[in-house]
Amino acid sequence: IIAAGTGEFEAGISKDGQTREHALLAYTLGVKQLIVAINKMDTTKWSEDRFKEIVKETSNFIKKVGYNPKTVAFVPISGFNGDNMIDSSSNCPWYKGWEKETKAGKSSGKTLLDAIDSIEPP
Repeated sequence: IIAAGTGEFEAGISKDGQTREHALLAYTLGVKQLIVAINKMDTTKWSEDRFKEIVKETSNFIKKVGYNPKTVAFVPISGFNGDNMIDSSSNCPWYKGWEKETKAGKSSGKTLLDAIDSIEPP
């Protein structure tokens, strides 16, 4: 879960940030599949530019850790409002959904639940 709020994402991805630390720990502990839920999108007024910026920065970082960003679903959500968690949100008409590479080929969806359902058994 990454916070989209101004300053929150930057703090998490900074040198000693928790986002950075959690990604490194997950990889080190053998977590092979990742979902990146970009939370608090309501605080950015569902900004497509902010979402794309976070996806780009996070992709660059997780690649350095050892993950392939093409195998990761990036999902914009608002946990507070329940937006795009179970049902598609009307607040982000620009969001066409996520697509990721899997062992079986490709997987796609729109919501956080879709992303969770796409996790392959180890």
